[in-house]
Amino acid sequence: MSEALTVERESATKTANEPIWFFEDGSGDLKELLGGKGAGLAEMTRAGLPVPPGFTLTTEVCLAFYEAGRRLPDGLPDRIRASMRELERRTGKGFGTPANPLLVSVRSGARVSMPGMMDTILNLGLNDATVAGLAKLTGNDRFAYDAYRRFIAMFSGVVLGIPKDEFEHVVEEAKQKAGVASDPELTADRWKEVIAQYREIVRIHTGEPFPQDVYEQLDLAIQAVFDSWHSKRAIDYRKFNKIPDDWGTACSVCTMVFGNLGDDSGTGVAFTRDPNTGEKMLFGEYLRNAQGEDVVAGIRTPMKISDLQSSQPDVYAQFVAIAHQLETHYGDMQDLEFTVERGKLYMLQTRSGKRSAEAAVRIALDLVHEKIIDKNEALRRVDAASLDQLFHARIDPNEKFVVAGKGLNASPGAATGQIVFDADTAAARGHAGADVILVRVETAPDDVHGMIAAKGVLTSRGGATSHAAVVARGMGKPCVAGFDAMTVDYRTRTANIAGTVLKEGDWVTIDGTTGNVAIGKLTLIPPPSKLPDWLAEFLTWADEAARLEVWANADTPDEARKARELGATGIGLTRTEHMFMQQNRLPVVQRMIISDTPEARAEALAQLLPFQKEDFCGILEAMAGYPVTIRLLDPPLHEFLPALEQLLVETTELRLTKGESDPEYQEKMRVLGRVRALHEQNPMLGLRVCRLGILYPEIYAMQVRAIFEAACDLRARGVDAQPDVMIPGVGTIEEMRITHDAAKLVADEVIVTRGIEVKYRIGTMVELPRACMVAGELASLAQFFSFGTNDLTQTTYGYSRDDAEASFIPRYLELKILKDDPFQVLDRVGVGELMRIGVQRGRATRPDLKIGICGEHGGEPSSVEFCDELGLDYVSCSPYRVPIARLAAAQSALAT
Repeated sequence: MSEALTVERESATKTANEPIWFFEDGSGDLKELLGGKGAGLAEMTRAGLPVPPGFTLTTEVCLAFYEAGRRLPDGLPDRIRASMRELERRTGKGFGTPANPLLVSVRSGARVSMPGMMDTILNLGLNDATVAGLAKLTGNDRFAYDAYRRFIAMFSGVVLGIPKDEFEHVVEEAKQKAGVASDPELTADRWKEVIAQYREIVRIHTGEPFPQDVYEQLDLAIQAVFDSWHSKRAIDYRKFNKIPDDWGTACSVCTMVFGNLGDDSGTGVAFTRDPNTGEKMLFGEYLRNAQGEDVVAGIRTPMKISDLQSSQPDVYAQFVAIAHQLETHYGDMQDLEFTVERGKLYMLQTRSGKRSAEAAVRIALDLVHEKIIDKNEALRRVDAASLDQLFHARIDPNEKFVVAGKGLNASPGAATGQIVFDADTAAARGHAGADVILVRVETAPDDVHGMIAAKGVLTSRGGATSHAAVVARGMGKPCVAGFDAMTVDYRTRTANIAGTVLKEGDWVTIDGTTGNVAIGKLTLIPPPSKLPDWLAEFLTWADEAARLEVWANADTPDEARKARELGATGIGLTRTEHMFMQQNRLPVVQRMIISDTPEARAEALAQLLPFQKEDFCGILEAMAGYPVTIRLLDPPLHEFLPALEQLLVETTELRLTKGESDPEYQEKMRVLGRVRALHEQNPMLGLRVCRLGILYPEIYAMQVRAIFEAACDLRARGVDAQPDVMIPGVGTIEEMRITHDAAKLVADEVIVTRGIEVKYRIGTMVELPRACMVAGELASLAQFFSFGTNDLTQTTYGYSRDDAEASFIPRYLELKILKDDPFQVLDRVGVGELMRIGVQRGRATRPDLKIGICGEHGGEPSSVEFCDELGLDYVSCSPYRVPIARLAAAQSALAT
């Protein structure tokens, strides 16, 4: 076999409106039409690789199926029959013919990988007559009746909606009766007994015998595959991964090859590189004498693919060569499915493999170093949001604990939580705020909503390519699979781990990086902030490609240092109110608030100034050489005082126990009076932001003085401190003028008094729709704008962020009233249009106006892209999201 993969590129003879494409008619670039699976089978067929013959019904057929009311469009059944006749001609077999029966698989395949989310049916074409013919033809009764029982169970579950547990229970009883441990040990006669019981299950559930007409089987199976596009698990998966609902799935009908014909047969799943670490090595699993669902579903715990190397070296060598060819051809790590039938290799799938974030970056780096792709393509390959996975929790190394057992390290990261045994409970408790670990024998596609809500997944069966592993890796959830030291009893809702019986609600800790499992709640610590060398190299490429700068929101020197380590080149928001909340400062702040005179307030503020100065020194020094944007006090003053209800209780108790003359009671009453005076019906729109600084100018004056005394001290020591002052919530030019002039007066006075040059800018946080509309006026004074998109979203929608996300927004998302939560993904049409107006009008007045964003949208990839489109200078986000924003900025620049 040649080193390179040669694909014949003949002129296309079909058009997109053709409903059925044989594999050789398609190609790898038709994923939107043929789905990922169909396009991969087409590409491999055209390259001459060993692929069983078959055809694909397009995604357009799926959409037409729904338009027709969830039935096959008129004329399609006849086209399917004609295609099956052609398949009979090519294979020399007959569909429904006992003498030499043609069996097929019917498999889903969307344009992007959705592992296990939609349905597949194998061995279709078997009935009471063809199973006897298959047994005679192969001389292997056990194989034929094993295949038939698999088909009945799979068809009944997918098409007829009968719970699969009913069929699995029959098999478990048959093994117990026969005194064997595994399915391959059951004889043909045992399988015949199982089949008889299966038929009775179908009759009880449907009132009809199991379908014997093979074309009825095929039509129903195709409909079920299309119907699975809108199954709950598929919808949940698409919602989590932001996959559009209107793509539809293709459906491939492929001639069956059999891995369950004996020990010279088998089935496997492999990746051309390790999907956890990105290491350049064949990573996979193989089961002898098995069919494909046994590996993917985790029904049997598989062996490493090296078993195939030792048992069938020629087959292994051929597979390794094909794997290398496919990776080189596609220029990406491939996820491969294959079957060996009596020593002959067949390829059943190739697609770009799901991988952890670490693997994605490392593979992209290696492919550049191997000169397979360039740097820009490498940057496009990695999902920016997935970089969050690189900062997973790990078990505190100081923890002393006993490892209860070890499973397969299926998806990296550590998680601790209370065990639950079903997906619905996981979803309910997880959404209520509980930390849960979903514990299953093996997960199924129906469990995806529980996996989304859980902190991690633990299964007793399955391997590194099982459903649990693949889906958890894609979600960035820790997963330990194949944990055979655990038995799960769903009836009693208990798990036995190495002799210890755990009930629902007990705590376990899993480590998906090592595979270790511990009983109990262990302390987890966040990952180190320092970027590993391989990620630093990758993000350096991102910085070279990006136009936007990435800054960070940081309120402490530690946060600033962390942000700088992660690549931030400025601080876009330092919130001074967080500094007031520290325990040693809060009493002074409260004394300042309840003061009756400016003189008393000034005395309290004088005590606060050294604290503020110390804070600013630390942050400015940590970011030496980079700008630090310090927002003056933003929240209403009552937030620093005890709650009204708390004070009412305390004063009542003091009055009853100590009397009204008690000094403590009198002091509490003073505070209560001030709280009542400051009480507002709608404090988010009341005395806060710049309005606070205008009514109490001494507060802002103290803060500005602290900023510039800190900057002067640092610059006197040779530290390049670069402070910027941000005035919050300005909505009129008059507010801007009063606060700007007051801040400039204090700043210049400190600079002149100290005789030290400090360059600075005064700007405003744009967080009101009116500020966007009058941005041209504001820019006559403001030297920079920073869009505070959290509050701008609130004031544009009229939604209270604190309430909306916990009440109606989830329902709005379900009803598709909202496409995305606007507090997580920037609303381009409303909020975004206001930002566009603000940018245009602001720069019309001041062309060199520095503009950024400091809401948490600054770390969300699609919002970063929009900021780049608007021509902003920087985005600012929390420190751990800086790597995400750096990559998102590069991807935005590369997309234009």
